[in-house]
Amino acid sequence: MAIARLNRQAKRPYGLWAKTTAVTILGLCFIFVWSFFSSSSSTSVTARRESFDDIAEPISGNSRISNFGTQITHENEKSKKKSGSDLEKDDKRVNGSVSVSKSINEHKSEKKNTRVVANKKKLPEKKPKEGNDNKPVESEGEEDSEKEKEGLVVDGKEEALDGEGEEAEGENVLAEAVDQEESEEKKLESDGSESNRGKKRKKIKGPVFDPKMKYNWKLCSTKSKHNYIPCIDYDTSSLRLQSYRHTERTCPKTPVMCLVPLPHDGYEIPIRWPESKVKILYKNVAHPKLAAFVKKHSWIMKSGEYLTFPQNQSEFKGGVLHYLESIEETVPDIEWGKNIRVVLDIGCTDSSFGASLLDKEVLTLSLGLKDDLVDLAQVALERGFPTIVSPFGGRRLPFPSAVFDAIHCGECSIKWHSNGGKHLLEMNRILRPGGYFILSTKHDNIEDEEAMTTLTASICWNILAHKTDDFSEVGVKIYQKPESNDIYGLRRRKNPPLCKENENPDAAWYVPMKTCLHPIPSAIEQHGTEWPEEWPKRLDTVPDWLDDKDKLVADSKHWSSIIEKSYLTGLGIDWANIRNVMDMKAIYGGFAAALAKQNVWVMNVVPVHAPDTLPIIFERGLVGTYHDWCEPFSTYPRSYDLLHADHLFSRLKNRCNQPVWIVVEMDRMLRPGGWTIIRDKVEILGPLEGILKSLNWDIRLTYAQDKEGIICAQKNMWRP
Repeated sequence: MAIARLNRQAKRPYGLWAKTTAVTILGLCFIFVWSFFSSSSSTSVTARRESFDDIAEPISGNSRISNFGTQITHENEKSKKKSGSDLEKDDKRVNGSVSVSKSINEHKSEKKNTRVVANKKKLPEKKPKEGNDNKPVESEGEEDSEKEKEGLVVDGKEEALDGEGEEAEGENVLAEAVDQEESEEKKLESDGSESNRGKKRKKIKGPVFDPKMKYNWKLCSTKSKHNYIPCIDYDTSSLRLQSYRHTERTCPKTPVMCLVPLPHDGYEIPIRWPESKVKILYKNVAHPKLAAFVKKHSWIMKSGEYLTFPQNQSEFKGGVLHYLESIEETVPDIEWGKNIRVVLDIGCTDSSFGASLLDKEVLTLSLGLKDDLVDLAQVALERGFPTIVSPFGGRRLPFPSAVFDAIHCGECSIKWHSNGGKHLLEMNRILRPGGYFILSTKHDNIEDEEAMTTLTASICWNILAHKTDDFSEVGVKIYQKPESNDIYGLRRRKNPPLCKENENPDAAWYVPMKTCLHPIPSAIEQHGTEWPEEWPKRLDTVPDWLDDKDKLVADSKHWSSIIEKSYLTGLGIDWANIRNVMDMKAIYGGFAAALAKQNVWVMNVVPVHAPDTLPIIFERGLVGTYHDWCEPFSTYPRSYDLLHADHLFSRLKNRCNQPVWIVVEMDRMLRPGGWTIIRDKVEILGPLEGILKSLNWDIRLTYAQDKEGIICAQKNMWRP
């Protein structure tokens, strides 16, 4: 009845107006409700953005602490006592609880805040858990702004006050360098292509280390046993293969969470430098095939418990000194230790080459190839010579372009002309314009020699010398890379072709080798346009092509002050036992430069997600490599006497799955009795101290000031 009545009313003249009025009212109601919720949401977002730049409440306390965990637990208890309104305020501060300098990040705060708010919408609300850090994950911008602000000099007891002005003077410059690192990291993350130096990785939310986690370590069970190199060796002993090494870098699918065992016959503290140049302990580098190798070569001998290296004995008849002098006489411009400072030695067959050049102030980085089943690269590391292990197949070596003054391949068996000449083109990429390629061979095959001649001519290398030494019977060829692009235009056949303009010559991490020629740098802002100053002047010379020279100067002053007032005297380290050092997160090489007067060499590692500063490090006459610390490093176990990690973990907390395995990798690389210096945030160092203790490391010193701290730990000679 009601429906029929409505139909009749609708048929009346005013029925149309009633319908129109009803629709209008409903539309207005919808607009009102929508605008109400929209304005509410907008207000909330605005409040979060404003509060992000005003993060406050730094961690209190300037005193030394013996256990970072105590301070963290105390903060957790205080946070539990907060009222509901306080927790709500903390939530509005968008994943942060420590101060961010407005002057440092002001120019990019709007972009940063937008990204953080977007991330927060996707995450469910987190409830505080007992015994854990109640604060949500800190924003990435916070990490960056804090990185270079620490200025902490530790003398073992209290903060050194002398020289504070010098550090403060460069603080703003260093902070700008960190901002640059963050923007570069964002750029790399936004582009997932392999042409970048780093792979795109998922961000992992949560604390770096779980303070509640208990660790039960087991020994690795691999075919290579105590010489296990993840990503190069197969990670299982069950494979029945003649070789236990990959042809290319191939990392395990899951992080390596086992400890590499010590050699079967035990391990002793290595012979001190410089005595290690002439003898090392045999059992520290024992290998089944090494004994057979020793019997066939005169430059290495087994004498009781030692491996000895007779002076001036080498693969080169007449001695390595005669070999080096003949090269310098043939090409007078090769002034070892002055004009030539940084050399790459391919193959690591005879480390006497690098040893003799070291006496001439030449830093030779030996490249141990993956098919070196005798493990001669490990022998070189035990002797105290700069060495890195890498496959040399289809991917680029982990170095930037135009950085090596000379490249040497002694007793070379590499077929440089095969596969389109890509291996020689890779040498051309990393060789400095005007740099030298020194090739020594015996009894060259005529066809191979002709193919090599054709290839070197096609890339415009000038052959400066080609002679066979009457005494050593070694044929030596010395080539020079052109210094300008003019000669490339004179080639009749444009093969190999010039690389495309958008091809980055410095991209090296998991980037395949190219069969093209990179143009010679010509612009003043490009590295490699001019030959560096003679050594040692080049160590402190700021390159003309560097955009902001103040950053390099500030970095050098920063580390010079810390090392002089703290590291050398205040940490309890006997530097007479330190030879092989790694800076796991180098920027401009300031840490290595400050140690230049010590009897050490430093492997400067520039993470692939950070700004590309490795060319600057080489320009200063130092050596280094690119690496992604979400993967194992390419070196043997027990390679280094000291590892230095400055704010490494806080930079990796959003990149790596299970960052605890990086500590396991540090345990693998570090020699028993070796030292580790870790500088980072207190909230990271607390759980990290517990992990180091679980590995049976001795914590020699812990120190904290505000929210920054330092751990100095020593790896034990034995495991429980």
